[in-house]
Amino acid sequence: MSATALIEAARRLSSKVDAMRFAPPVAFVYNPLEYAFAPHELYLRRYGDGRRRVVFVGMNPGPFGMMQTGVPFGEIAMVRDWMGIDAPVRQPAAMHPKRPIEGFACTRSEVSGKRLWGWAAQRFGSAQAFFSECFVLNYCPLVFLETSGRNLTPDKLPRAELAPLQQACDEHLRSALAELSPDWAIGIGAYARQRIAAALGRRPDDGALPRIATVLHPSPASPIANRGWAEAAEHQLAELGVFEAT
Repeated sequence: MSATALIEAARRLSSKVDAMRFAPPVAFVYNPLEYAFAPHELYLRRYGDGRRRVVFVGMNPGPFGMMQTGVPFGEIAMVRDWMGIDAPVRQPAAMHPKRPIEGFACTRSEVSGKRLWGWAAQRFGSAQAFFSECFVLNYCPLVFLETSGRNLTPDKLPRAELAPLQQACDEHLRSALAELSPDWAIGIGAYARQRIAAALGRRPDDGALPRIATVLHPSPASPIANRGWAEAAEHQLAELGVFEAT
C-alpha cells in the first residue's frame, strides 16, 4: 500500500492515454499527468501512502482545477494553501487560446474543487486529518476541448474512442483501489459511480468491499449543488453511514 505504486500506476495511465487520438468535435486534448506531473506526484507521495477508508472518485479534470494543478478537483488556493502543494507546471504542446495552462499562476477558481476541498477543510480541519482517512482520485486524466473551448466530458465520446479510454482508466482505477484498499469507493456523480462498478466488475449494491456509492457532483451546472453542496453531501454521506452526521 505505497504511494510509489500509485505514482507508477499514474505514469502507466499517462503513457497509455497519451497514445490515443480523438476526432472532432474534440479539437484539443490536455493530459495533466504529463505536463503537471510534478504536483500530481507530490500529491500522491504526500497523501497517498497507506490504506484509506474512503476513496472519492471524480470524472475528469476541470479547466481551473486539475487541468492547472495536476491535483484532482485541484482548485489552486486549496491545493497551495491547504494541502501545501506547489510545484512547476509545464505547458502542453498545443493549447486552446481560451484555455491556457498557467499552473499555480492561474487566477481563476474551480468551483467544484472549492466546494469539495472546502467541505473537507470544514469537516476535518487539516489536510493531514482528511487524508488520514480519505483520498480523492479522478477516473479519467484527460481534458477534451471543442473548437469553441467548450469542455467535452468523456462520456460524450463515440464508442470507438471511449472503449479503449475506459479500458485504460478502469485498469488504473482497479490498481489504485487495490493499493488504497478502501471500505468505500464513492463516485462524485453518477458516471464515476458507474465506472467504479464497471472497473471492479460488480453491481453497486452487492454489499462487497469496497462498498460502492455516489454523492452529488459539486458542479455549478447542478442547481441542487448551487443551493448548498456541502450540506447535501453531508446528508448523503450520513445516510450511507460513511460519516456520522455533524
